[in-house]
Amino acid sequence: MFFKSKQSGNNSIEYIIVGLGNPGRQYEGTRHNAGFIALNYLADQLNVKVNRIKFKSTVGEATVAGHRCLLMKPSTFMNLSGQAVTEAMRFYKIPPEKVVILCDDINLDVGKIRIRRKGSDGGQNGVKNIIYLSGSDEFPRIKVGIGKKPHPDYDLKDWVLSRFNDKDKQLLKETLPKIADAVGLIVCDDIDRAMNQYN
Repeated sequence: MFFKSKQSGNNSIEYIIVGLGNPGRQYEGTRHNAGFIALNYLADQLNVKVNRIKFKSTVGEATVAGHRCLLMKPSTFMNLSGQAVTEAMRFYKIPPEKVVILCDDINLDVGKIRIRRKGSDGGQNGVKNIIYLSGSDEFPRIKVGIGKKPHPDYDLKDWVLSRFNDKDKQLLKETLPKIADAVGLIVCDDIDRAMNQYN
């Protein structure tokens, strides 16, 4: 969707697209880093490097569907994601409805996504912190399925910090283009179409 869009003449940031995860090599490829994985894919497709340090994050700038966007991966660790996001929001004067959150969701099977216009944190601690520090739940979000715990007694922290097996890696890989397309639709103010198409 965003690949063939016209370039915008506006150089100021209009949207913030945030992938949630934990920084550090030990967390690369873990289920909890599905948001980072999705943002990295988006950046690759846009031929943008997300490597500048700003707003307690690594960031890059891109034109998505004709709109200038800040791509960001908070370096605060998941539970403090709101520190980074609200700092960027204040700097660019971006309202919550123009901050798109990409995050993991244990209630969705791997390979599934769910798009929401706004709402509660759904038990996702990064989203919870963003809502708490911003005072708003009006963030569009794309929840990326990472699968339920294998059995009820499995420790939740151990599960979300585990790595995707080969089958799940393939399912996630097949889902990434849908996430990127949904981001393009949301930035075009067409979240209803994104939800109808991918929920």
